[in-house]
Amino acid sequence: MKIALIGASGNVGSRIVDEALRRGHNVVAIARNAGQLAQRTGVTVVAADVKDAAGLASAIKGADVVVSSGRFTSFGAADLLPAVKAAGVKRLAIVGGAGSLEIAPGKALIDTPEFPEEYKPEASGGRDFLNALRGEQELEWTFLSPSALFIAGERTGQFRLGQDQLLVGADGKSWISYEDFAVALLDELEQPKHVRTRFTVGY
Repeated sequence: MKIALIGASGNVGSRIVDEALRRGHNVVAIARNAGQLAQRTGVTVVAADVKDAAGLASAIKGADVVVSSGRFTSFGAADLLPAVKAAGVKRLAIVGGAGSLEIAPGKALIDTPEFPEEYKPEASGGRDFLNALRGEQELEWTFLSPSALFIAGERTGQFRLGQDQLLVGADGKSWISYEDFAVALLDELEQPKHVRTRFTVGY
């Protein structure tokens, strides 16, 4: 599979590159500053900006799927979706956030008093992006939300999947490693089970 990855130099993006290569896929690694990315076998490094629709469309053309792990404070659905369509790519996977997950029917994590103020702009942007996708019928999109705590850790391959509700373990913690998030995402890319919907992953 040829995977075009936006935000390949980030914490999550770099793990997605590693997991894709582990499985034998080819990656077009896209970043605004391509110099941040090392040259690796199976990876084509391309400098492009999501705000430049024509440039991005050129960079992702020919890919089987576009994966975006960029920040929602940097761009929105109105920036990304037209470029993906212009490139003729049908599949789109978004690295989402946990803020829009429900902790009770109709109540999102971002709307709780405990939600950190400094994370609200990114979480709000993620919710807006998801809402835009829910009206999208042309692309085969998937939005994967992590658990509340999203950190570097180990690749265990052992985790749970959910839909719109925040996953919380028996120990009361809600978390997932970047590495296992990448496993869940690549599983979805290889065997799509959540087309035009959001799902979540956690321990």
